[in-house]
Amino acid sequence: MRSVEEALEAILASARLTPSEVVPLDRCAGRVPAERRVRAAVDVPPFANSAMDGFALRAADAPGTLRLVGEVAAGAAADVALEPGMAVRIMTGAPLPPGAEAVAPLEIVDEGEGVVTVPEVRVGAHVREAGEDTRAGDEVELPAAPLTPAAVAVLASLGIGEVVVRRRPRVAILSTGDELRAPGESLGPGQIHDANSSSLAAAVADAGGAPILLPRAADDEERIAALLEEACLEADLVVASGGVSVGRYDHVRTVLERLGSLSFWRIRVQPGKPLAFGSLRDRPVVGLPGNPVSALVTFELFVRPLIRAMLGLPGGGRVTLRASPEQRIGKDPERRAYLRVVLRREGDGYVAAAAGGQGSAQLRPLAAANALLVVPEGTDAAEPSVTYDALLTGELQP
Repeated sequence: MRSVEEALEAILASARLTPSEVVPLDRCAGRVPAERRVRAAVDVPPFANSAMDGFALRAADAPGTLRLVGEVAAGAAADVALEPGMAVRIMTGAPLPPGAEAVAPLEIVDEGEGVVTVPEVRVGAHVREAGEDTRAGDEVELPAAPLTPAAVAVLASLGIGEVVVRRRPRVAILSTGDELRAPGESLGPGQIHDANSSSLAAAVADAGGAPILLPRAADDEERIAALLEEACLEADLVVASGGVSVGRYDHVRTVLERLGSLSFWRIRVQPGKPLAFGSLRDRPVVGLPGNPVSALVTFELFVRPLIRAMLGLPGGGRVTLRASPEQRIGKDPERRAYLRVVLRREGDGYVAAAAGGQGSAQLRPLAAANALLVVPEGTDAAEPSVTYDALLTGELQP
């Protein structure tokens, strides 16, 4: 069996960057920039403007009573030039009129009939200077991360209407098993609803990929082979669930061995020991366990980092904290366990409570968990007296 590190290294070695594409600015949130540097088309802000509703004036005239000679609204031209003893009503974001050096906010001004009385105001008070944020022609570096709403705002302010981003990796998802039926269908004897197709598609999208759901496949080697080969024609990565162990009807591993290549099919991880990795038609293929908890946990550990690597992003994009379990939680001593826990802050540290049963088919504890507690090989339990890594997969408890 491979260790987690050995398996991840082999899987990440197969990553190829997806090509770039141009998308409109209003569709680039969450996308990964392919070009990290952009050039500002305009000064930001493009002109000196007011940071407050108030009165634009010459600093030398304050304190004093000034004659009110006009008004400038946001989006309007400042066509009134200030002379000594004058003030202009101004709105937030409106351009500063010629001659103005400062803005006196409404809150500190006494307004009379055609005049305003202002206290002392320093030069530049409540004024946003032209180019204060960015100068036209400046290079702005974008983070090596999915674009946030704030990053989109920066791009918009720079006058950039289109962004060069990495194409989302196309990930084909194949769920296998005679027993599977679509959610919503009636179940016959020995049948279960397919939890893997929908959950893996959601996991792919969450990791930054574009899921392609293949038809469910019964345990038929030729049908599975045909679907996998077809998937390789349109996908950058193929993810299958089920059919990777040693059972009589486990055909995914057999197809990889027969038509492509198989690098390994077992790893020292709990849950998820039967995990196959290989290639078909020059496309990486990851065969996840059929048990839904095992499928999602191994996706988190191996497929999520692979999708991110295809986007040029490092690691799995998760925060790791240190935490101690609230109670003893048993595990297989030969494998590294990823226990489903609810993490909460307690004092200066974090405590992890079991989210429920740790069986590989118990989905509700996985859904309730906000972290995976990482307990290494060589021990048969997570002990309350020991602190472990905790991979944060959801929101922390208050």
